[in-house]
Amino acid sequence: MIEPVTFWGDETSKVSLADQHRFVNFFYVALDQELSKQFQVADQEGPDVVELHVALIDVAAATPGLRTITIVIPQARLLGTIRRGVTDSYPFVGGAQAEFRLTDSATGEVLAAGVDRRIGGGSASTAAQWQWGDAENVMRAWAKLAAERLSAWTKATAKPA
Repeated sequence: MIEPVTFWGDETSKVSLADQHRFVNFFYVALDQELSKQFQVADQEGPDVVELHVALIDVAAATPGLRTITIVIPQARLLGTIRRGVTDSYPFVGGAQAEFRLTDSATGEVLAAGVDRRIGGGSASTAAQWQWGDAENVMRAWAKLAAERLSAWTKATAKPA
């Protein structure tokens, strides 16, 4: 069972309320699509049902024009690569941070929990995407990862870390 995704930005968040709503809906749909490929997604609590709670903590926009320049122009790309080595981030990329909790719906026992932050990359294929493209790519990757890890746990090929 996938609980509605929430956004926990503070009053200094640069993400508009409209974009916050769009992101939580986007992420929920991505999770539903990926998890539905391997599981029956429940709509109510019960035996053998786990609840996935997800909160977006932060979403950062990319700066598409400047990002394209730093990827296409060799000198700017070199500077961007140096920055990546120093700050662990490419210039002008976006990204997202989220936390999750997986609980047994019958007992409320926490089965797994975590926090992750990811940013966009420096590849030419993502250079000209729109300002929220990196954040959307991160959410798609998390949804896919959630389905893969939950599948591995249920098949006993991996255990929650």
